[in-house]
Amino acid sequence: MMAYEPVWHRMQTFTDARTEKTNDQLWIVEHPPVFTLGQAGKPEHILNPGDIPVIQTDRGGQVTYHGPGQLVIYLLLDLRRRKLGVRQLVDFIEQAILKVLSDHSIEGKIRPDAPGVYVDDAKIAALGLRIRKGCSYHGLSFNVNMDLEPFNRINPCGFPDMPVTQLTDLGVTSTLAEVADLLTKVLIESLE
Repeated sequence: MMAYEPVWHRMQTFTDARTEKTNDQLWIVEHPPVFTLGQAGKPEHILNPGDIPVIQTDRGGQVTYHGPGQLVIYLLLDLRRRKLGVRQLVDFIEQAILKVLSDHSIEGKIRPDAPGVYVDDAKIAALGLRIRKGCSYHGLSFNVNMDLEPFNRINPCGFPDMPVTQLTDLGVTSTLAEVADLLTKVLIESLE
C-alpha cells in the first residue's frame, strides 16, 4: 500500500534516468483512496469527490479511482528495445487481463472505443499510460475486492453511468496477492 503521488513521481524519475541498459520493471501496488485525472482529463467527469483527493496526472485517459483491494501494476518498459508501439502495448496489457479472467472462467471483452477490459459491459480493468523517451510508465488497475462506491462519484474513464465490477462480485475468491502473482506471471511470460 503506497500513496499515489510519490509512486507517480518515482516513475517519472526512473523513466528520466533510464539508459538503454536499464532493466524494465513492473511495480505492483495498492493505493489509498484517490481519484486520478489523466493529462487531457475533463474535470466535469469528477461529479462529487467528497473527501477523496483528486490528482491531475500525466497519464493518458480521463478519470479513474484507485483504492484498497484494487491491483495496480505499473509497466516501466523500454518500448524501443522491445519493438513495441503504444497500440501493441495496450493490446498486450488487455490480453494479459483477459487471460487472467479466462483462468477464472470469466469471459472478458475489450472495446475499440474505450481501452480497458469489461465483463458484461461493466469495466473491471482500466489502462492509462505515458510514453516518454520511448519508454512507458503508468499502467493498469484491476478491480479485485474493493469498495466500488467511489466510482459512483465520477464518470469512469469519461463515460457517464459506466458500470464497474470486480472479481469478488463475479464469484472469484482469490486474494489480491494471488491475482497479482497470476497477472504478473502472465505479463512477464508474454514479454519474454
